Amino acid sequence: MNHKITRRHALSALTSLAVALPGLSAPGSVLAQADRPVKFILPNATGSGVDAITRAAAPALGRALGSSVVVENQAGASGVIGLQALTKNPPDGFTLSVVSNNVVIFPSVMKSLPFDMPGDFTPIAVLGSTPMVLVVNPQKVAATNSRDFIAALKAKPEGYNFGSGGTGTILHLAGEMFLDEAAAKARHIPYKGVGPMVTDLLGGQIDFAVLALPSVAQHIKSGALRAIGMCADKRTPAAPDIPTFVEQGLSDYNMEAWFAVIGPKGMSSLQVKKVHDAVTLAFSDATVKETMAKQGNTINISSPEQAQKAFRSEMARYAALVKKVGIEPQ
Repeated sequence: MNHKITRRHALSALTSLAVALPGLSAPGSVLAQADRPVKFILPNATGSGVDAITRAAAPALGRALGSSVVVENQAGASGVIGLQALTKNPPDGFTLSVVSNNVVIFPSVMKSLPFDMPGDFTPIAVLGSTPMVLVVNPQKVAATNSRDFIAALKAKPEGYNFGSGGTGTILHLAGEMFLDEAAAKARHIPYKGVGPMVTDLLGGQIDFAVLALPSVAQHIKSGALRAIGMCADKRTPAAPDIPTFVEQGLSDYNMEAWFAVIGPKGMSSLQVKKVHDAVTLAFSDATVKETMAKQGNTINISSPEQAQKAFRSEMARYAALVKKVGIEPQ
């Protein structure tokens, strides 16, 4: 028997091994270099906070994953359409999503869902949080602070309306929580995504909204929208001139948006670790860190185990908040 191995045979064997074992990493990456891209399905419209975060991190994610990254927005039904699309993909690490806390609110505000949350998904990491801000159209609302804005709402019950990216989203819940804390009323108008809602807010079709700061920072800076207050317990370095509602007298109003990476149900522990390592590497990139800081985002990456626990505990917390403000499941 001829036991000699030619260089050509050796290269062929190594190529076959790399295909068979996708865990082999290319230099500077966590996953193997692949011809197919890694797709991030976002259940949010272009212009949302999650969209801004994902696109800012996409180049670094591509380097860490060893593949090109494709960001695909599949908004609609408050985000259900995009999440349902994710469940239909194989759990091979090539289709993922970055989501907000909307996903753990859905079970409390929707009578039926085409998937189980979180059972039909694999939480990989809670990445961090993003500040939310209540903004008004300055042509429709004269108030410049919380006290005057609440007074205006109370002077005209049901005379104002506010928008959100959809019924049951964190933006909807944050708006309802503000009204509950202020003992005021306003009509909720849901949209099929943040982008269309911001367009109408700028145009004066709606009066105010609670939004992730990254999605409206440019409009606040230009004066097209006016910030009334940050929805956190302390000011953000990204917008230090905007006071919180806590310091303006609403001591119990503290709403935060968080964002996380998830995959389809059934991802192996090896695949979860590889994606988690890639995400950690990408969000440690100097350019990404600078962009996150400018947007006001706080990065604090959890372990996969912590993410699993967080999804379930947050579901219970938001169920209580939904009940408190009286949002009826639809």
